[in-house]
Amino acid sequence: MILINNIKLIAFLAIIVVFLSGCNGKFPGADARKFPADPKKRVEQNIREGRGFTINDQFNKSFGQSKGGVFDFANSNGLWRASLDVIDFMPLSSVNYSGGIIITDWYSENNNQNESIKISIRFMTNEIRSDALNIKVFSRKCSDSFLNCKITETEGILVTELKREILKKATMYKKTDEGKMGKKDYKYPKKINKKN
Repeated sequence: MILINNIKLIAFLAIIVVFLSGCNGKFPGADARKFPADPKKRVEQNIREGRGFTINDQFNKSFGQSKGGVFDFANSNGLWRASLDVIDFMPLSSVNYSGGIIITDWYSENNNQNESIKISIRFMTNEIRSDALNIKVFSRKCSDSFLNCKITETEGILVTELKREILKKATMYKKTDEGKMGKKDYKYPKKINKKN
């Protein structure tokens, strides 16, 4: 009997801990000035701020498991699509739309392993303009083998050409997308004038 009561008490305390860990040490509603009185506005604010509660998330937090990846898709961002199209011949090392960065792996032409380049593209804004991209090109020159390599950042014409080509493609994508938005696949029905 005592064992069953102890198990019930431990289970109850575990559930309390799980629910309180979802509050991050703060009790909800502690400062009424920060939350709108209208429930619909409160829900919109919570969604906008990414708040929410699911039992699965609480169990994962409690047992040290983290979520899988966060998958964001950038179909509507012309600058992002253009960047991927321009460097599509290079193997990608890291691509993070949320973080706004694309990093390629080391690439060399004609099987020349002694010289290779790596490109990093950071997105400063989603607008198509010349300062929207921060492109860095690194060159690696090795002598003998990969043990004796020198890596330098190049500031030459390649950076300018990459930026120009990406902006040109992004502008084309934007014009194409705007053209599709203006077209309608349906026709409005003719108005019927009824005479009474």
